[in-house]
Amino acid sequence: MIPDNAGKKEELSREELIEQRQELLASINYASMIQNAIFPDNVYLDKLLHEYFILHLPRDIVSGDFYYFSNIDQYIIAAAGDCTGHGVPGALMSIMGTSFLNEIMNMHGPVKASRILNLLRERVMKALHQTGHDNENKDSMDMSLVVYNPEDGQLQFSGANNSLYHVRSNVLKEIKPDKMPVGVNAISEDSFSNNKLQLITDDVIYLFSDGFADQFGGPKDKKFKYGPFKKLLTRISGYNLDEQKSMLMKEFINWKGSSEQVDDILVMGIKFM
Repeated sequence: MIPDNAGKKEELSREELIEQRQELLASINYASMIQNAIFPDNVYLDKLLHEYFILHLPRDIVSGDFYYFSNIDQYIIAAAGDCTGHGVPGALMSIMGTSFLNEIMNMHGPVKASRILNLLRERVMKALHQTGHDNENKDSMDMSLVVYNPEDGQLQFSGANNSLYHVRSNVLKEIKPDKMPVGVNAISEDSFSNNKLQLITDDVIYLFSDGFADQFGGPKDKKFKYGPFKKLLTRISGYNLDEQKSMLMKEFINWKGSSEQVDDILVMGIKFM
């Protein structure tokens, strides 16, 4: 025989679940506020950069993709990071990455893109107790990082799995990354490469995660892919960067359609001069 209060207990249980969900959602929303506070604000970026846009669309409330800007002496440092996972685990990694980058920027030594990634990798591996054994934590981050010197117009680039796109006069050149993450690597932890290029006025630099290219959508529900992504950036590169952001956003919405967003999205366009 079912007790008379069974329905009340079931109803109470549903109410408790709803309350727990609301508390969890409130905590994640608060975490999002903290994460957003860590990102550089527009006032700082307007002073630091000639022109820029940042398209950042978390898949969940908080994001494993993050962007970073700093300046040391005359140098301007910019980075786009993509941490393992998304949501809360990815967000925790992104906050750790930002904290480590701030530590590195406060160190004495040459301002070199590859050196920054090498030092960041050391800190990530130490924090996650990574030594290369099979049964240990394999979390890591992909990153594209640039160092710009306004005194001579030279840009350094170092990449961990993520490329840099450089567009000049509607011609896109890809600077490829090292095929290893910021974290433990399956083969070996070699030094990251330090690429250099000379910028001129109106050159556009694009840093990004893999979220845009990996988004499913279109008439056949396929990935967007990097080939069309390059063509899209080349086509819009002549517009001002605010317009480019709007065009990218429109393209992403149209492509995604009714499909779910599969990953965090981060695309940054920068004119340093």
